Amino acid sequence: MVVKLYGQVTAACPQRVLLCFLEKEIEFEIIHIDLDTLEQKKPEHLLRQPFGQVPAIEDGDFKLFESRAIARYYATKYADQGTNLLGKSLEHRAIVDQWADVETHYFNALAHPIVINLIIKPRLGEKCDVVLVEELKVKLGVVLDIYNNRLSSNRFLAGEEFTMADLTHMPAMGYLMSITDINQMVKARGSFNRWWEEISDRPSWKKLMVLAGH
Repeated sequence: MVVKLYGQVTAACPQRVLLCFLEKEIEFEIIHIDLDTLEQKKPEHLLRQPFGQVPAIEDGDFKLFESRAIARYYATKYADQGTNLLGKSLEHRAIVDQWADVETHYFNALAHPIVINLIIKPRLGEKCDVVLVEELKVKLGVVLDIYNNRLSSNRFLAGEEFTMADLTHMPAMGYLMSITDINQMVKARGSFNRWWEEISDRPSWKKLMVLAGH
């Protein structure tokens, strides 16, 4: 059965789910929700996602929202298909979960408001909070140093295999790399830059970029 994904393919959270689908070789259909016209806030979408965000999925009678929960569900449901995203042992899975949690609480907590201020607000004609962005860049630099140290002795965040720990970072990283200052911050950190170059060369990312029109 084809999974229906409600969202906008250029938005980071739907991209997280789409990357999982592509890595796991899951058939999907994208049902476009136009964020610029606030379609995500309309009553029919609020039935799928009560907070008025994207993505949401429908898989037969099963419905789910929140991109990280959706990705974990499909990585588990199709554990024996496509890329193993969850880890090969209980301990490995704990490390995957650890770095996936780091993405949520340390990385995305900084990346999201940077992207909102430097990319989304200008597109909507809204004013960027320059002071906030500069503060966030400093904090992001500290986080990237920790990642760079981790990746100096590990090919990927959870060890020697690509997992959900890496995948969950990719949508925001794609946006951040389009920002000159942050692109330079990444390239100045050799191990972190090597990691990004490797994961962004994966077929799933290349296919996603085609879907997103890049």
